[in-house]
Amino acid sequence: MPTALIIGASRGIGHELARQYRADGWRVIATARKQADLDELARLGAEPVELDVTRLESVAALGWKLDGESIDAAWLVAGLYGPRDDGFPTQEDFDAVMHTNVLAAMRLLPMVAPLVAARRGKLGVLSSRMGSIGGRSHPNASLYRASKAALNSVLRDTALAFGPAGATCIAFHPGWVQTDMGGSAADIPAGQSVRDLRATLAQAQPDANGAFLNHDGAPIPW
Repeated sequence: MPTALIIGASRGIGHELARQYRADGWRVIATARKQADLDELARLGAEPVELDVTRLESVAALGWKLDGESIDAAWLVAGLYGPRDDGFPTQEDFDAVMHTNVLAAMRLLPMVAPLVAARRGKLGVLSSRMGSIGGRSHPNASLYRASKAALNSVLRDTALAFGPAGATCIAFHPGWVQTDMGGSAADIPAGQSVRDLRATLAQAQPDANGAFLNHDGAPIPW
């Protein structure tokens, strides 16, 4: 039975990833912060693990939990949009967004990638087209954009470090998805985005290591 790890599975895309992998007969290890969300993941048949990506001791505890595991598909979904306005960012807002979207990835990906490499598996991180510098045409949401551009850099370093060992690591734009973050007016439902994300990751060959892709596999400029 293949194993999937979903980091940030309490709602939205992460929860749908856990649901779809379980429906397809995968063993799923899924993280969330709140007990109610952990209970819901257990009802899906996933193995729930408490994780707050902003707390070092919680990340370290996940490392102990995963010791000895081999992962076929891993997803880092946990993320924070931050303030909706483009005013002068507060230190609190900057720290919250960068800690959740960047520092957590710098701590988690080097922990997870070797477990993926052991199975010559795949690792996806949920980035955003808003993190693209080459494809940027609007200056809004600059803090979120900066955090996703930094996340892409962390993913690329992870691909360079662990690709030779067998891990195929890809940054994804999930589309404008109908979630709490995307809103009800977004283009596509979570189910469609996740089906595309899973298929694109599953079909990725080692030469896609370090790529930045749309959910349907189309390349996105860095």
